[in-house]
Amino acid sequence: MTAHRRLCLVLGDQLSFDLASLQGLDKERDSVLLVEVMEEARHVPHHPQKIALVFSAMRHFAEALRQAGTQVHYVTLDDPQNTGSVPSELRRWQSLLQPDELHITECGDWRLEQSIRTCGLAIEWHRDSRFLCSRAEFADWAADKKQLRMEFFYREMRRKNRILLNGDGSPVGGAWNFDADNRKPLPKGVRPPAPARFPPDTLTQEVLALVAEHFSSHYGTLANFDYPVTHADAQALWDYFLDWGLAAFGDYQDAMASDEPFLFHARISAALNIGLLDVRQLCSDVEAAYWSGNIALNAAEGFIRQLIGWREYVRGVYWLRMPDYADGNAFGNTRSLPEFYWTGATRMNCMRQAINQSLEHAYAHHIQRLMVTGNFALLAGIAPPQICEWYLAIYMDAFEWVELPNTLGMVMHADGGYLGSKPYCASGQYIKRMSDYCRTCAYKVSESTTEDACPFNALYWHFLMRHADLLRGNHRMGMVYKNLDRLTETKQQALWQRGQSLLARLDEGESF
Repeated sequence: MTAHRRLCLVLGDQLSFDLASLQGLDKERDSVLLVEVMEEARHVPHHPQKIALVFSAMRHFAEALRQAGTQVHYVTLDDPQNTGSVPSELRRWQSLLQPDELHITECGDWRLEQSIRTCGLAIEWHRDSRFLCSRAEFADWAADKKQLRMEFFYREMRRKNRILLNGDGSPVGGAWNFDADNRKPLPKGVRPPAPARFPPDTLTQEVLALVAEHFSSHYGTLANFDYPVTHADAQALWDYFLDWGLAAFGDYQDAMASDEPFLFHARISAALNIGLLDVRQLCSDVEAAYWSGNIALNAAEGFIRQLIGWREYVRGVYWLRMPDYADGNAFGNTRSLPEFYWTGATRMNCMRQAINQSLEHAYAHHIQRLMVTGNFALLAGIAPPQICEWYLAIYMDAFEWVELPNTLGMVMHADGGYLGSKPYCASGQYIKRMSDYCRTCAYKVSESTTEDACPFNALYWHFLMRHADLLRGNHRMGMVYKNLDRLTETKQQALWQRGQSLLARLDEGESF
C-alpha cells in the first residue's frame, strides 16, 4: 500500500481550487479532509441559511475534487464517528491515516486557528493567498503609524496591484476616492433588477433537511434559500451583477428602499468569503467594464474600494490586533441587545425592514448594517460582544475576520478610533434622506422629543451628550458639537429626558 504523504485540511470558508495548501498535491499519495462539525455551527447561533450555504458548498467542493481525481475524506455532521470539532477531527484522521505531513491554510477566525495550532500536531501552515495583502505585509504597513486609515491603505493597494491607474501611476479621474458620488437615494420610478436565483439541487436539499433537523432553534428561516453553492453558480451570480447591477451600483450603493432587500448590490460577499470567487478576477472584471465604457468611474472605483480597501483593511486590523481587539469597549457599554433584533418585532420601520430581511435572507447591505441596525446599537449603548455576536450569527457572509472589525470598530467605535476616525452615528434624518422607510413608519422623523418622535433623533443627541468628554476633541466631530451647542438648554434637556426614557424602556425589555 502506498504510504500516505500529505493530508490537507480544508475549512468551510476555504473552498478555492487555488488554495495554497492544495497546490502540488500528489493524487496517489495525498488526500484532502473536509469536516462538518457542530462546534463551528453553534459557537454562535448562526442563521440556518448560513450553515446550509457552508455545508452545501463544502459537499459540492468535495465532489468537484473527487471528479478531478483527488482523494477526499469527508465527515458529515451526522456521521456517528464525528467528534464535533475541527481539532479533534484532525487528530482522529491523523491517527487513522498516519500521514507524513499535515497542511493547512491560515484560518479566517483567530479562535479556530488557535485551537488548531494548540492541538498537539505538527502542521505546515500556508499563507492565505486569496487575499492581496498578507498578515505580515499589513503589519509592516501599520508598524510606524500612530493611527491607521483605510484611505491610505487603499491607495497603496491600488498602486501595488496597478488598479485604475494612469500610466504615470496617478489615479484615473484625478482622485483616489469618489465616495461623494456614491450617496444618492433611490429616485421614484427607478427599479432594481430582479435578483438572480439558484434553486437548491438534490445535494443542497439534503443539506437543508439536515440543517432544519439540527438547527431549528436558530433565528432565521430556510424557506428562501437560493444562494449559489458552486463555483459555476457563483460566477453566474457575478456575471448577472456585471450585466444588470454594476452600472447603477455607484450612484445607489448607499440607498435603501422598503421591501427591496437587494437593490443594485452584487450579493457576492458570501461566495467570495468562502472561496467560490476570486478577488483578483472581480477587480479585473470591474476595471474592464470601466475601460470599455460600460460603467461610470464612481461605480468601478466604489466597488473596487469595497474589495481591496475595506475588505483587506479590516482583515489586516483583525489579525494585527487579536485577541485583545475583541475586548474593546471604549464607551463602556453594558446594555443588552434588544430582543427585537432577533424577531423584527418593532414599530420602527427602518429597523423592521432591515431585521426582517436579515432573518428572511441572511442578508442586508452595508448601509442597512452600518446606519440602521448598527447606528441604533451605537446610540443605545449596546454591549459590543452582544451586537458582534448578532452580526456574526445573522449574516451569510459574516466570518469573524471581517465581522468583528466592521462591528466593533466601524459600527460601535469600541476600539476608540483605531479602525475608523469617528463614530458613524446619525439621527433619523439620515435614514429619511437615504430611504423611503420614514414614510410609512409609526414614528415621526420630524419630531425628536414627543412620544411619537423617531427614537433615532433623541438617542442621537443623547449619545453625543453622554460621550462629550470622549468625542468633543475629535476633529471630525467639531461641526456636530457646534450644532449641539446651538440648541437651547431647554431643548437639550428635553432631548436628554426623551433619550433617558427610551433607554429605560430598553433596559426593561420593551420594544419600540
